[in-house]
Amino acid sequence: MQVDFPYGVDALGRTAATTSDDHVRDLIEQVLFTVPGERVNRPTFGSGLLTLVFAPASDALVSATEMTVQASLQEWLGDVIDVRAVDVVRQESTIEVTVGYVVRATQRSVVATFSGAAA
Repeated sequence: MQVDFPYGVDALGRTAATTSDDHVRDLIEQVLFTVPGERVNRPTFGSGLLTLVFAPASDALVSATEMTVQASLQEWLGDVIDVRAVDVVRQESTIEVTVGYVVRATQRSVVATFSGAAA
């Protein structure tokens, strides 16, 4: 079992745990929605995804963001997952990211969707 994200406590007052598959999903979410520079000891950690909300809408920007997100996931989680596809959709102040990946430890294919809004 792994520590759940976001951190919490379970019904017994202990650190909440999660399954390995959910832990991988939690790791992806952390990379996607962390702004580079936000973590003091890892200033390059994150994807910069949320800055898309404030940028002018264009197909080129969405394509560039998809490539940036895929590169960030490969950089930070390349030993955990193999990213197969990234699709970014922006609607007003909300971003939806669909990531297709293979968990390296189990060779299991997963497609997960993440949503986030600008702060």
